Amino acid sequence: MKTLLDTCVLSELQKPRGKASVRAAVEALPDDDLYLSALTVGELAQGIAQLPAGKRKRTLERWLVALETDHAPRLLPVDAEVARRWGQLNARLRHEGRPIPAIDGLLAATALAHGLHLMTRNTRDFEPTGVPLLNPWSA
Repeated sequence: MKTLLDTCVLSELQKPRGKASVRAAVEALPDDDLYLSALTVGELAQGIAQLPAGKRKRTLERWLVALETDHAPRLLPVDAEVARRWGQLNARLRHEGRPIPAIDGLLAATALAHGLHLMTRNTRDFEPTGVPLLNPWSA
């Protein structure tokens, strides 16, 4: 099952005592079925940049570079197709009175454009988008 990993999933995997069900859900999928968005890389980079200098920050900086390298063929940009889908999705959700944050909308549009499931804990924001969701926290 081809799956786009939300930032919260990757963050959980980096916790020393991360939730076992999240790790199990990711490990159950073949590496070739795991996709990242460039937006997720940006959110992770922001979080790392906000850390104080030290060993944890350096470790996470190296991890992020390795993550980008390992997933390079499955690191998805926000291209014109994703942008169009986001615009349509955003307009519909606003019309329905259910707007979602821009990055969440762009992640949903990325999953829709590429026929992917989205693995996230943040199901409430994503449910109205119609993206098939996987929530390993509820497993």
